[in-house]
Amino acid sequence: MKFGKRLKQQIEESLPAWRDKFLSYKELKKLVRQISSAESCVEYGKADAEAEFVHLLNNEIDKFNVFFMEQEEDFIIRHKELQQRIKRVIETWGPNGTKPSEAEYKDEMAKIRKDIVNFHGEMVLLVNYSNINYTGLAKILKKYDKRTGGLLRLPFIQKVLQQPFFITDLVSKLVKECENTIDEVFPVEQEDEEEIVKEQREAITVAGKGIFRNTVAALLSMQEIRRGSSTYGHFSLPPMDLPDSDLIHSFQLNSPIPIV
Repeated sequence: MKFGKRLKQQIEESLPAWRDKFLSYKELKKLVRQISSAESCVEYGKADAEAEFVHLLNNEIDKFNVFFMEQEEDFIIRHKELQQRIKRVIETWGPNGTKPSEAEYKDEMAKIRKDIVNFHGEMVLLVNYSNINYTGLAKILKKYDKRTGGLLRLPFIQKVLQQPFFITDLVSKLVKECENTIDEVFPVEQEDEEEIVKEQREAITVAGKGIFRNTVAALLSMQEIRRGSSTYGHFSLPPMDLPDSDLIHSFQLNSPIPIV
């Protein structure tokens, strides 16, 4: 699949509020065509187009950073709040709590479970957001260098590698902690699976779309982008730390929401 189509698909599978935060790939591609066709034009026309291209690249990086850091800050706050909610419910309605109540405990923990799965999905989508935008920058810069004879790709990629939107270590750590919390606090009993599936199908939605479906689509996209291939090179993203196929397989087996 050509990158332009892949990016369009990723935007459609992302959250509605995120859709104007992705790379303006078509606009950049149009500028590359203008610059490459300006060889036969007066020199100042080509220079203007090149300056506009670089200006738009810098604006895109700034856009990614602002959005990514806002989301990251929100995730840190939400992660702490979820941990505090779990502790409060256990201490209040748990077997050894101040007001033991199996019904209240089950009801409150079910609400938290839904919020955690939702939260986990959003964080995976943000990691994918970083991946897809980095890949788009690398591809448009490669196209620029090839068509214009310029040498922008290397210095720009070196700059991108230091940008907040590219450094996903903290979000990836929160994703892992979220998965550990689900395993430790919400073990799924066999007899409860059918009820949980029904609950999650109804409750875990973001703006009318199931976030779990978007999460799986993001994982598949990261698998495709990061896997080694004949085109793998210096500017490619490294393979994911966890085997992607195993990670996706574990979601299919363990998640209360089936992949359909």
